[in-house]
Amino acid sequence: MHLVAVGGSDAGISAALRARELDPSSDVTVVVADAFPNYSICGIPYYVSGEVTDWRNLAHRTLDDLQNTGMAVRLNSLATKIDVSGRTLHVVDGNGTEGMVKYDQLIVGTGAVSARPPIDGLVGEDALGPPDGVHLLHSMGDTFELMHTLDSLQPSSAVIVGAGYIGLEMAEGLSARGLSVTQLEQLPEVLPTVDPSLGALVHAELVGHGITVKTETSVKRISRAPSGASGRFQVNALEANGNAVEYFADMVLVVVGVRPNTELAASAGAELGVSSAISVDRQMRTNLDHVFAAGDCVVTQHRLMGVTYLPLGTTAHKQGRVAGENALGGDRDFAGSLGTQVVKIFDVAASRTGLRDHEALAAGFHPLTVEFVADDHKAYYPGSHRITMRYTGDRGSGRLLGVQLFGHRHAEIAKRIDIAATAIFNEMSVDAISDLDLSYTPPLGSPWDAVQMGAQAWVRSQRSEL
Repeated sequence: MHLVAVGGSDAGISAALRARELDPSSDVTVVVADAFPNYSICGIPYYVSGEVTDWRNLAHRTLDDLQNTGMAVRLNSLATKIDVSGRTLHVVDGNGTEGMVKYDQLIVGTGAVSARPPIDGLVGEDALGPPDGVHLLHSMGDTFELMHTLDSLQPSSAVIVGAGYIGLEMAEGLSARGLSVTQLEQLPEVLPTVDPSLGALVHAELVGHGITVKTETSVKRISRAPSGASGRFQVNALEANGNAVEYFADMVLVVVGVRPNTELAASAGAELGVSSAISVDRQMRTNLDHVFAAGDCVVTQHRLMGVTYLPLGTTAHKQGRVAGENALGGDRDFAGSLGTQVVKIFDVAASRTGLRDHEALAAGFHPLTVEFVADDHKAYYPGSHRITMRYTGDRGSGRLLGVQLFGHRHAEIAKRIDIAATAIFNEMSVDAISDLDLSYTPPLGSPWDAVQMGAQAWVRSQRSEL
């Protein structure tokens, strides 16, 4: 049996590894469009900042590591067509030579590509791009182009369009390189995946580290700056109050999210769903015979919302593993996502899992959201930090629906959100969080952990409404 996976990132590689793990005799080929299989896209900001000193260190596994598992890896091979009836994948190699790969089972893991907003100067025949110093950022190729700008042009300032996860991480990374950074976000607050009250805390952290942050500011045009300006580019934007503003910088980075890369599958007849991502069932099957799909190119089964589009590396790994197992004849379901995320911004971290209030309402719940602040460990032991929490639960059933956390980077924000994610995954009530047997020692926690104190605050608020 010949299993072919298209895509050398999280989903494709996870599928191939799972297949080889379950059946070492299986014939597995991974078709990779570039020369960088199994590289951590999430690690790019830390290579830009210099914290990761060599781009090769971003590889989860080296090419030798992958090949030593017994899989074949075809680099610089762009998949151009799926012949479903003939079970054949058409590819073009780096030399432009066309070829075909026969398969018994195919897994499409083509991922996502950077969203390109309709900004004048970013789209069109005369659009500015990496050779000029205007960048998108989602791949290793994008990374090398960005580093070339940083090394060859030696910019002293940058405008970042977008204040989501990558935008925030890049603000820190470019600042670490000594650039003056201006961050523009069209929504009311930065990090819009959390509630504005927590986004405001992230905002303050950025400003405290010298980042100029402008929210409710929509970029309309990017152009070359006139002679004598304080930067190589002029960025024209419109504020929510209607005021036209302009910013100048030596480079521009546009990071406003991604869209699913579905052209290969769609052209073969694959059905598309939410956000035009590939429709798959819980076993990662498409509507095409012998064709599975996984990762950032497919819809995601959310445990509380149902089918949505939620591109995350952790989800892609899990979906790929399920696809690889089922392509060999297995019967495994993707258990679903909760959208658990965490990001570090300078000296703080913010995280979320499950649903926010408005999302819970849209999903049919009757939500109550309560904010609470607690110490990460006993305050009498030096070095304690405050954690701001927002708990969302269902008013009637008391079921835990979502948690958001903000605090110092050393306050174990990531691991505490994992407690909440585990509780939501197992459909626990908010009140039951207090029953969890969590560890305690004064330098690291409290007899009631911070996440339990937040849960207790929610329960008190719920009961006060009765």
